[in-house]
This record gives sequence, structure tokens and C-alpha cells, in this order.
Amino acid sequence: MSSSHRISGQAEEWIQRFIFDLRTKEDLNPKTLNHYASDLRHFAQWIETSWNEHQEQETLFDPAKIATPMMIRYREFMQTVISLKPTTINRRLNTLKRFFFWATQEGIISINVSKPVKLVEEEKTSPMRMTDWDESSLVGAVQKFGNLRDQTLILLMLHTGLRSMEVCDVTLKDIQLGKRSGNLHVIGKRNKHRDVPLNATIRNALEIYLATLPENSEFLFVSEKTGGRLGERGLRYIIQKYMKYAKLEFSAHDLRHRFGYVMAERTPLHRLAQIMGHDSLDTTMIYVQATQADLQTEVEKIAWT
Repeated sequence: MSSSHRISGQAEEWIQRFIFDLRTKEDLNPKTLNHYASDLRHFAQWIETSWNEHQEQETLFDPAKIATPMMIRYREFMQTVISLKPTTINRRLNTLKRFFFWATQEGIISINVSKPVKLVEEEKTSPMRMTDWDESSLVGAVQKFGNLRDQTLILLMLHTGLRSMEVCDVTLKDIQLGKRSGNLHVIGKRNKHRDVPLNATIRNALEIYLATLPENSEFLFVSEKTGGRLGERGLRYIIQKYMKYAKLEFSAHDLRHRFGYVMAERTPLHRLAQIMGHDSLDTTMIYVQATQADLQTEVEKIAWT
């Protein structure tokens, strides 16, 4: 299959309609939108090539003409014919799932045909792990160069493990602070609600920060450019700014992983999964997977010499 993804004009129109809707309604990185468009073009080319092979009359890409078996065959094509890595296959399948969910929401199709399509199994690897020194360097950088908002934001991520989207969506009504306890009401992935406990460090930081906010404030973190809710792109920019000051190479999501790693050393996994909003303990298990050096240390304990 050609890498140029030659597709019909009709297919391109569907893709651009989807991308335009995402661009106007969601704060997504342009690179992410480009990936979505590229993944959809690859699928559209495969569909149109498959449909029109040995056919006299040309059939063009149309979401209403796609059925679940076609998507399963596409998954098999990526696995067995062009031998893509599981991560690439799953990224493309997730793009298609988002596209057909959108098509369902827009009334373009009546049934989400992508829902039954399963992702391929991939080997789980532990995410990048920040050390105590890394965390100290980051906190030192934001304390030296950052304002109170940025200091509170980074502390909140390190001490709650919230996803970027969840941090941006926090409102003042979601926060409950007491003398010896506190919690944060979070609406996470797939609109799932959970209450995240707040430790003394972040409670103290929030008390100081909240006292500086106007009485009519809605969101906890506000964009200095727009005066409205801080978006995910803005949050990622803030994190990267202080990572550069600290001479570190971690993403905003790595702050969530830092929380997971630290908590996993002293917290039962089922409780950590509840705090972090994981649907499965398998996801939480990534924070306790040992390195080869760890395993070597364990077996050395029973050596006879």
C-alpha cells in the first residue's frame, strides 16, 4: 500500500469534517489532529482499495457503509500483511473508535460499529520514572521561577496523580478542605466520578492559593491569556517550561506516573487504583513491575555464597 494514502475527495471531506469538529470543540494539540487525519486516510485508502478491487463501478468511503467485520479485517491486515507494531495498530484503532463515536453522536450512523472491535494485545512496559532528585529539581525550579498558580498546579499533580484533563476541569466547588483531611471530586475518563483524598502538603498549598483567587472564580486554574479555564495545551506548556528550567525531560503525564510509583511503594494496589481512577488493577500493576536489576537482587538473596 502506498504511504501517500491516496483517497477519494469524498473520503477527504469526511476526514476534514471530523478534524474541524475536534479543532473547534476540543483543545487538542495540532500534532494529535494530524495523527488522526493520517490514521483515517490510511483506513480510507484500505477500504476504498478493498471495495473497488475487481469492481467496475467505484465505491467511495462513507461511514454509513462501514461494518464491524470490515474493521476487524483491517486490524488483521495491519497485523499480518504489513506487520505493524501493536502500539501503531492500537493507535489507529483508537482513532477509528473516536471517529465512529463522533459519527454516532452526530447522527451520521445509528450504531457505533467500532465498539466491538478489540485492540491487539501489547507487552506492557513501565512508564518513565522520576527519581526523588528529579522531583526535587522540578519543585525547586517552579518555586524559583514560577508564580503561585504554577507552584500549586505542579504540587497538585505530584500529590494527587490527576490526569491533565482532570486538573484543567477542577472547579472551586470540587474542593473540600478540613483541618486534618480534604478531598477533591474528580470527573475522569468516560465521565466517571471519584473522590481523591488530599494530603497535608497539597491542602496547605491550596489554602494559600485559594485565598488569592477572586470570589467569583469558577475553575481552580485559569489561563493568563484568556482569563478562562486553563486548557490541556496550556497545562503542558507550563509543565515543559519548568522541566526545561530543571533540565529534565518528562511530560505532564509523567507527574501522574510519579504519584503512582511513590504510592505503590506503600499503598495496596486496589486502593491506589481507586485513587487514580483505573478501571483495572492491570493498569495499576505497571507501578510495581520490577527492573532486571531488582530481580537480580532478589535471586541473590538465596545464593549459597
